[in-house]
Amino acid sequence: MRKFFVKSEQVNNDKIEITDEDVNHIRNVLRLTKGEKIKICDTGNSKNYICEINDISKEEVICNIIEEVSGEAEGNVILHIYQGLPKADKMELIIQKGTELGVSEFIPVNFKRSIVKISEKDEKKKIDRWQKIAEVAAKQSGRDIIPTIRNIENIKNICNNINEYDIVLVAYELEEQNYIKNELLKIKNNNTNYRIAIVIGPEGGIDEEEINLLKSAGAKIISLGKRILRTETVALQVSSIIMYELENGGN
Repeated sequence: MRKFFVKSEQVNNDKIEITDEDVNHIRNVLRLTKGEKIKICDTGNSKNYICEINDISKEEVICNIIEEVSGEAEGNVILHIYQGLPKADKMELIIQKGTELGVSEFIPVNFKRSIVKISEKDEKKKIDRWQKIAEVAAKQSGRDIIPTIRNIENIKNICNNINEYDIVLVAYELEEQNYIKNELLKIKNNNTNYRIAIVIGPEGGIDEEEINLLKSAGAKIISLGKRILRTETVALQVSSIIMYELENGGN
């Protein structure tokens, strides 16, 4: 069943009004018609509804709520990725696949060794595009939230935010002893909700001075094994490991 997101003000009693780009998608891409059923999620409270299309026009799609259903896509892990700005379209891949894996928020980071530099003029355009990619991936994967894409941050901001999390993990190719599983086992509890952040460097890696700043602020420096991974691979591998180990009690 196709899924769409709306804001709370679009939900009125037993009806939901779909507007903007989703109207064209419903009418001209999916070619849905009156009487067909879709799932709609209210982004304000993550409530999910099974709805029947009642009317379709160029400007809006009006749906009747058949029933409210419980959301099952979000678990007990709130996961944020602080991603060093990568080259080309790698950030799009990280956001798309990370959304499918359950990431809640993506924060692009400008590290010392970041090759990519985004001007203030272009930042909003980039963020808007990345946010749209997260929305499309959230629909496809049946999420109950659309992950947030925050503005570009620097190392000092990350250090200031560390206390907001149960644990902050920093993937570092020169770490040889402390593996990710060691840190996850320290916090693992079957009855716990987790708030976790991953810090991932760009193609050039994280500078030693930045590593020391993160470590001093309380972050845990971890190894991912004997092989050096591409930055986009790290984001997806670590997200998968965390969800496997901790989501809904782990194994």
